[in-house]
Amino acid sequence: MPQAAVVTITSKALPSILVIDDTHDNIRLLSDCLKPNFEILAANNGEKGLAIARRFKPDLILLDIMMPGLNGYDVCEDLKSDPETADIPVIFLTALYESNDEYKGLKAGAVDYISK
Repeated sequence: MPQAAVVTITSKALPSILVIDDTHDNIRLLSDCLKPNFEILAANNGEKGLAIARRFKPDLILLDIMMPGLNGYDVCEDLKSDPETADIPVIFLTALYESNDEYKGLKAGAVDYISK
């Protein structure tokens, strides 16, 4: 998989969603489902996701937890500690399904937690 972040900008007239996931198929599936009604931004790791979030200030972030480098919890905590991105809602979309995982995600600042 290429290391470059995937960024698709169509028009700011649509609400924007940033998808941060290290699995290309997950990014593609979410993008295909959401594209008709949302502007989709995407990153394949936490570092790139943070950079895109700071630059474009999306309306919502869908965030995976298990990623190399910065995991989703770290990304969420970083976003919430920055006044420029603190108000962007984050929803974890992850394969982790234990209640402790959900608790940790909500404690990190996510507004919701969805198990795949």
